[in-house]
Parts: sequence; C-alpha cells; structure tokens
Amino acid sequence: MTDPEGGLGPQRSRPTAEDPTLRPESGPARTRHRRLVRIAAATAAGLVLLTAGAGVWLYQHLTGNLSTFDSAGVAASRPPAGPSDASGSAPVNVLLLGSDSRAHGNDELAGGDVGTGNSDTAILLHVYADHRHAVGVSIPRDSLVDIPPCLLPNGRWTAPQHNQMFNSAFSVGSAPNGNPACSQNTVETLTGLRIDHTVVVDFKGFAAMTSAVGGVPVCVPNDVDGFGIRLKKGRQTVSGQQALAFVRARHGIGDGSDIGRMRRQQAFLSALIQKIQAQGFDLTTLLPLADAATKALTVDQGLGTALKLASFVQSLHGVTLADITFVTAPWRYAGDRVALLHPDADTLWTLLRQDRTLDGRSTGQVAAPTSTGASPTQPADLTVPITVQNGTHTPGLTLKAVRDLQAKGYQQVTEEDGGIDHAVTGIGYGPGHQADAERLARLFPGADVRADSESTTVTITLGTDYATAVTTPGPSGTPGASPGAVPGGIAQNARPADTDACSGLSYG
Repeated sequence: MTDPEGGLGPQRSRPTAEDPTLRPESGPARTRHRRLVRIAAATAAGLVLLTAGAGVWLYQHLTGNLSTFDSAGVAASRPPAGPSDASGSAPVNVLLLGSDSRAHGNDELAGGDVGTGNSDTAILLHVYADHRHAVGVSIPRDSLVDIPPCLLPNGRWTAPQHNQMFNSAFSVGSAPNGNPACSQNTVETLTGLRIDHTVVVDFKGFAAMTSAVGGVPVCVPNDVDGFGIRLKKGRQTVSGQQALAFVRARHGIGDGSDIGRMRRQQAFLSALIQKIQAQGFDLTTLLPLADAATKALTVDQGLGTALKLASFVQSLHGVTLADITFVTAPWRYAGDRVALLHPDADTLWTLLRQDRTLDGRSTGQVAAPTSTGASPTQPADLTVPITVQNGTHTPGLTLKAVRDLQAKGYQQVTEEDGGIDHAVTGIGYGPGHQADAERLARLFPGADVRADSESTTVTITLGTDYATAVTTPGPSGTPGASPGAVPGGIAQNARPADTDACSGLSYG
C-alpha cells in the first residue's frame, strides 16, 4: 500500500466512528466530567458572590457605624463658597469637634453623668483649593463669641446670644449628643467661611482609633500622676484611654491652661497623621481604622455613608504632614475667659476666605470670574480708578499706599478722607471691577474684598493690619509690608505639623 505521499510504507490508520478516541464520554466517565465542570463553575460564581457580598456587607457595616445630624439646624443664610483655582478645584472647610458627651457608654472612659454634650475641642480645617496644603485653626473653647439663632429639639429657633463661650454653642438645646449644627452656624458667623462638613468625634471612638493604629508617639512635658492620667516625662507611645487622657488633661500637665492643652492636641494630631501615613493603607491597617473611625463619628449628611466619607478622605491624599500648619486663633485673656485678638483674628479669617496662606500668598492662581468674563491671568488694568482711604489713626498711610500703587504702574490713584478704627484693610469694588479688586488684594495680604453696589470704581480702606505691616521693621530693618510676612498674632500661635513633638507644648 502506498502512503499519502506516494512512497512505500505502512498505511496510516484512519479513525472511524468506532474509534474510542472520538466517541463521547458515556457512563461514569461522562458523569464525572460534568460534575467537575459544575463544581468549577459553582466555585467561581461563589467566589464572585462571596467577594461582592463581603464588599456589600463591609459597606453596610461601616455606613451603619456612622451617625448623622439633621441638616435642618444649619442656618439658611450662609457665607458663599470659597474661590476656585484655575483648574476649577475649590477649597474645603471642615469643622472638627471633640464631644465630651458621656452618652452611649462614653462615661466608662471619662466618668461623670450623661448630661449635656459640650465641645471639648474645635478645629477648623481649611483645605486649600489645590488640595495639597491645609491649615487647622484651633478655636479656644472659652473664647467669647456671638452665637446666632440655633434650632432646638422642639423645632423652635433661639434668639441670637452675644459674648458667649464658644463651647456653649454645642450644648444649645441640652441634647446628650450636643448640637453640631449650632456650632457650625457659630463658626460661620465668626469667620465668614462656609463650612462644607462638620465632624464630631466622641471619647470611645477617639480611644479606639488610637488603638487601631497601634498607638501614637507623644512627648509628655512633665511627670503626671493624677487627674486620670499617669505618664512619665519624655517621649512615649500612648493609645486607648491613656491617649484620651493625654489630649484631655489640663491640670497637672504642661502649663495647666486650655491654650497649652490645644498645643498638645495639635502635636498629637500631627503624630497621628504621621503614623497613619507611615503605615500606608493596606487592608490590615485600613479596615480596623475604618471600623473604629466610623464608630467614632457623627457627621453631616454630606458625609453620611462610607462611600462619601471614603471619597472625601481620598481627596486629601495629596496633603502631606509638611503641608499642614496648625494655628490657634489669635487670643488674649479676658478675665477667666478668652477674647479673640483683633485685628489678627480678622486677618486670619480673611486670608482663609481668600484661600491664601498665612503669609498672604496664593497656593495657585485663584480664579476671579466677573460679569465681563475677565480672566485672572490677563494683565491688570492699570488705568482703573482707585481711591485710597486711611482707616486708622496712623498718619501718612494713604500717601505710602498711593506711592506703592503708582510704583506698580497704576495711573489713576487718589487719596480721600476716611473713617477710623478699621482693623482689616478693605477693598470695595463696583460692578465690573471684581477682577481688579482681586488683583489689588495681592498687594494687600489679608484684605477683605467685597462688592459695593454704590461704588463705580475700587476703594481701598487701609486698616490696622496694613499700618502694622508697614511700620514694623523686617529682618533688614525695612518696613515689613508683605506678602511673605505672617502677622505677629498669627505667627506666635502657629505650629507647623512637622514640628518636633517636644517643641512648644505650652503657649508660655
């Protein structure tokens, strides 16, 4: 027989229908094959469902941990949102409140009756529009402020209250869990900043978070044995109830003041942030921390789900420790209370409203939309009419400001008699001149820029902040008008987050 190639040799056998290699499986072999396929498919489907189910369970669990407060108590009339940068990104203001409520088992950690919740700690966190820099402002709990109308549990609104302790806003209505909306309204009234989110942390949650990260390194200024805390002087790691006692204790530690306690809290938060960033966000670290954090928090409805909260936290991933500065709102003692120090406190709020750093600089090109559609990147209109007024008792300020503006190229600058006792320099602008006013504000760091419907041009009213800047000698002996200089009342109360833990734990 010939092979297919035409040569001589054995003929290759051709498979037939009788060939067992082509017959379908039958009997036990076929049954085993189908069973294996079904098992594999079921296993794969099960893994998918199990993974998805675990994710759904975890999401529901974390969301269930969160508590939210009713937005009905947030004031109807609120400050505008901050200015967006060139990319359209906007700054974010978050009010962080530490509640001393003994409700829901918190009395086990701090003792005392359930009673009414107060805000032991208040920090206004301003995240700049670039989402790479942030300032945390501690507001003294005993500082005297105006408390606007706040919603009571019975549905009624209170009358405004003048010259009240700041932390009393949280207790309006005498609810065991406090009144976060009233504290938010008070901060908006005080600062002129729109608060985007309010977050309340209780005792148990705070202690649990410090344990979830394996403790937080701190520096104790002196041996402490009493008032619920026992620690040795020096560097050590604290967690749980010990960490809570460290940040809450006032008597017997440091200078014994509430201001000193805030410095210690700022140092603790810096160390906590550093610890979390150093550990990274692997699941073994993230899940226990997420569970502890969500159990700890009462939040506004804008952060009321695990997804919303995670999305917000993710938006802050570009802010490193070196990009955060803590500052205590400039203050002075007023008897056994604290009064905010003017004009430095006003300057601080104005800088944050304008999304400027503490030295008056911009972290990016701030967008200044106008009715004419002018772009902030366009060159300044040097022919815009500008009127300069002296809003202080310091002589010669208007002449200096006029000459400085003329040196910058502005061609129509005139002087005008003004009033007195303006703490912060103001720049008022008429219709179509917002962009001009915003550009001028770069020459007057911290200036309060506002629309003036009665004006047809731009009016600069010089304040005490400007007088202080131009009459205080700088390092070279020259007047210290800035950008670049931080007002004294702000600088002496500032603490960069990457400061050594043992540095400046007391204001004295």
